[in-house]
Amino acid sequence: MTQCAQSPRHRAGARAALVARVTAAVAGGFAMAVLTSMATLALPWSRVDAVLGGTMLGILMHAAIVVWVFAARTALRAWVGMVVLALPLLCAAWYAQVQG
Repeated sequence: MTQCAQSPRHRAGARAALVARVTAAVAGGFAMAVLTSMATLALPWSRVDAVLGGTMLGILMHAAIVVWVFAARTALRAWVGMVVLALPLLCAAWYAQVQG
């Protein structure tokens, strides 16, 4: 089947997958950056070092998530990978808040 002869249903599916990936890259990347930043507060660093280090790691995490989302085989796999990565970060962020 040629590129021009694709059905409208297939094009709609491709658009939906692209929207899912862009949403994962933007919203998921931001959420992972925030979780990374909060998780660094659980490290045995001074508060200033933890905040600055967390900010820098959060920026790197966002860039890595954008690359991961568009390198994953499917949008679902990208979302699942982010959820799996978010669990330990969420636990560390929770621990940092409890130790406060």
